[in-house]
Amino acid sequence: MDIIFNAAVAIVMATTLILGLNAPKTTVILLPQADGSPSAVEVKTTSDSQVLQTPYQRATAKSGQALAIDALDKNAVADQYPSLFSAMPAPAKKFVLNFMPGGTELTPASKAALPDILADANNRSGADLVVTGHTDTTGALLANDALSLKRAEVVTKLLVESGAPAARIESVGRGKRELLIKTEDNVDEAQNRRVEIWVR
Repeated sequence: MDIIFNAAVAIVMATTLILGLNAPKTTVILLPQADGSPSAVEVKTTSDSQVLQTPYQRATAKSGQALAIDALDKNAVADQYPSLFSAMPAPAKKFVLNFMPGGTELTPASKAALPDILADANNRSGADLVVTGHTDTTGALLANDALSLKRAEVVTKLLVESGAPAARIESVGRGKRELLIKTEDNVDEAQNRRVEIWVR
């Protein structure tokens, strides 16, 4: 049995994989995270334990033997497991839409970008979308919370009207808590008036 972990999807340092040795041989390979951040998986048998923490590191378990650890490279893994690579989902993609000051009207450039977002979502089987609204620092905290959520809901509505599945879209508002451009209070910064859409 061969197991390949895409760390970007499932593996963090605390993850442990416990192998039964019913199969004559079991192989585990750790793939890199799409964003390059570190990850690892602990592989255990009834008598041994090893941590894979380097991309393309491999653990091989055979009945009655200690885990064998070695490393491949990207090309070797792709050559040996082409069907697994072709079945992997595309990495998540982020889109940013901006708004006119003080309300929920998208800028003309952002309106024009909606078809690209929808096309990306439609090209992924079962894609989920997370739509997060943000504001600049003008106005009160609670008012900005409400405005950011309204912005997310407006974009969600536009996407649904264009054919995106409503059940796969989550809308949230973050107000002025996660500024793209750090500013003092009461600063009208166009890049902070935005909705971020993650398609995954």
